[in-house]
Amino acid sequence: MKRSVSIALTLACALAVPTRASDERQFFPSPAGSVVERQLVAFNGEGIADRWPAVLSKRRVGSDSGRDFYQWYLSIYQLRRGAYRLRYESPGNGAPLSRVTQGANGSKMWFPTQEASLVGVGTLMRAGVQQLVVRSHETGADCGGATITVFATKPGNTVGPVVTITNPCDLDASLVSGGGLRLTGPYYGKNAPLCCPTKANATATLRYRNGKWVETPNYFKVEEPGTAP
Repeated sequence: MKRSVSIALTLACALAVPTRASDERQFFPSPAGSVVERQLVAFNGEGIADRWPAVLSKRRVGSDSGRDFYQWYLSIYQLRRGAYRLRYESPGNGAPLSRVTQGANGSKMWFPTQEASLVGVGTLMRAGVQQLVVRSHETGADCGGATITVFATKPGNTVGPVVTITNPCDLDASLVSGGGLRLTGPYYGKNAPLCCPTKANATATLRYRNGKWVETPNYFKVEEPGTAP
């Protein structure tokens, strides 16, 4: 019983993002802005010490006529030398989030407008280790675009995107049994305008097979920015 309580307390501490000044040294540096979501990811295995906290946060950059604009951040930490140390940050290290900038000529609007969420963690590539799935949406004009990004460890025990799936206007993802992702969103055939998708509610499945990501049917754009772990 004592052992179970101890494990539960350790896991709870790993999930907690510090809010008091005296606790900030646990996360170095602290997530930018206000924390929106957090998730533990067993990138290297199921041991508690190997679970990396992934944190979504956002910082208000301005407002116009009651509308607030935010810069979103994705921060991924690893426990090293007694503290959770930042190993990957978006937009600082790259995808999926962009830098928000103020409009020209003193505009009180900031672009692109952003939102993001943690889809979850799953065993998508190799038994015994997990990957992190993140959804983001950015709009500069029209309906913008959505991106699903899968994060995994890479050579050198670094972490970063291993596949991204993009689509105009909208795209959602959910984990499916057997180690895959269900992708849903509007499908645009060649020359289809944004107003009128070829198929309004298309569904595809993405799986990692023999070292490659395979989408069935091929509705959404799939890119592999990095190598498999």
